[in-house]
Amino acid sequence: MQGAIARVCVVVAAAILNHPLLFPKENLTIPEQEEELLARMREHEEKLEAEQARLERELSEGAPEEARDDPEEGYSCYFWSALSMIIFFTIEVCRQDLIGSCSPGQEDEDVLTDGTAWACKPLFPDKGVLSSFYERCVRVTPQETRRTCEFVEGFADDLLEALRSASDREADMEVEDCLGVGSIYEGWRASKPLMCDLIVPFAPPEPYSFGFELWCGAAGDVPPDMQGCGRIRLVRAREAGCLCGGTELGDDMLCLLHQGKNERPRTGGATDDLLCSKDTPYLAKDQVMKWFQIAVTKAWARISHKYEFELAFRNLDSPGALKVRFRSGKVVVLNLTPVVQFEDTDAYFISHFPSEGDSGSDTFWPLSFAVYEKNLLKCLAKSLPENSCHIKCLQIASFLHKKQTGLTGKSALTNYHLKTVLLHLLLGTKSSAWGAENLELRLRDVMGFLEKSLQEKRLYHVLIGNSRLPKEIGIPAIFCRAEPVNLLRPLVLQRHLYAQTVEHFHEMLKNASVLIQEYMPHFPNGTVPQTIGASLQS
Repeated sequence: MQGAIARVCVVVAAAILNHPLLFPKENLTIPEQEEELLARMREHEEKLEAEQARLERELSEGAPEEARDDPEEGYSCYFWSALSMIIFFTIEVCRQDLIGSCSPGQEDEDVLTDGTAWACKPLFPDKGVLSSFYERCVRVTPQETRRTCEFVEGFADDLLEALRSASDREADMEVEDCLGVGSIYEGWRASKPLMCDLIVPFAPPEPYSFGFELWCGAAGDVPPDMQGCGRIRLVRAREAGCLCGGTELGDDMLCLLHQGKNERPRTGGATDDLLCSKDTPYLAKDQVMKWFQIAVTKAWARISHKYEFELAFRNLDSPGALKVRFRSGKVVVLNLTPVVQFEDTDAYFISHFPSEGDSGSDTFWPLSFAVYEKNLLKCLAKSLPENSCHIKCLQIASFLHKKQTGLTGKSALTNYHLKTVLLHLLLGTKSSAWGAENLELRLRDVMGFLEKSLQEKRLYHVLIGNSRLPKEIGIPAIFCRAEPVNLLRPLVLQRHLYAQTVEHFHEMLKNASVLIQEYMPHFPNGTVPQTIGASLQS
């Protein structure tokens, strides 16, 4: 009996020591390695099942006689069987906890410190070549960025002022001052031409206002594929002392407050006039985009005589996608995007993301947290070493992604995914790991995190439902309590898009070293002339 129990203990110990999630020896997420691992695991499982069956037969045959001879021995057998079951159950529970704790965005601080925690093995050059490549081909000087932003902001203010002067203040949407967001304002815009993203808040004329239905709100009726979105309802406030707009009056009835003014509040068709979807009180993105494009065109016609450059729409599907071309040939690109502010927060419902185009239903507006993300990046940078490499990592990854898109076309992968990955890593990695000397390792971490996210088809929004955010960022409580939003959810159901995106990513990794060498030509003296480096940026 004691021998049988000892053999059971040996089997349990072997199962624990050979469990792949307990002591992972290497990262086996490459498809060929996964198949080999699964085959070994199945073979090992069959052996364990056979051994367990043999031991159960021995125990069942010997237990009755021993129980008759010594009842306490029989009870001991039951005790050891129960203990074995408890051990296996405990292992399974711990395994599930381990899986959950290792999901993207939830890493412990010590997970990413040596660049080997993930599966991807891009052949990046050494840190010397990588740093030289960054300085020559990726980096944009702060002086040029500042000059570009000042010009774009001044021109946008002039354009929006002309737009306001051409609109009917009592019937048209009220346009507010623009806000700068995106890569150039966060300091990680890579290569040229420089692009400025400006959001333009607008509000309805009095007595109207906007009401909001969030995907995470109690009254929100949002489909599963519209997570992170919401609807904007046009609401008319009742005028003090007057109910004529909220009740049905007969043809022979007249409101005493409005008699002689011919200004009875609009009902019914008013929602169509104020850019709502047909026969609904919900604001329509298509209507807003058409209105904004026409308004910008009229505004430019009013002020074009003041400027000595050409202004053109880069994309008719994006109403504010503009390109400025000077006589010298220099080009400046800017995006003016109409948005609706969510209550008194820095979150905005955006008609479309310039890099992604259409985002689905006409009445469901995606929510942009660009202002909070800019503040989060600044907040995290305060604790990093001097001359940290986090911005360089994002710029190089963005540069490689842009060049790969030029080779193989667009995919579902965007720069926003890259920024999200970086923010997750900054939140889950020790600050000391982001020193300038660790550029290559951290770049590998960025690519590895993204590869793992693509394999799992799961990359959570960094601000929604994330309890690890610094309190000073000031994220509204409703978003902190919400369930995390998966940015890669579209890839779950669209197999072709998923395959295309994974292929794009793997090609980018495969071509990274070659691309860097191509943009860093060798010269006899081992240096790259300044004029060559400047031309490579363009």
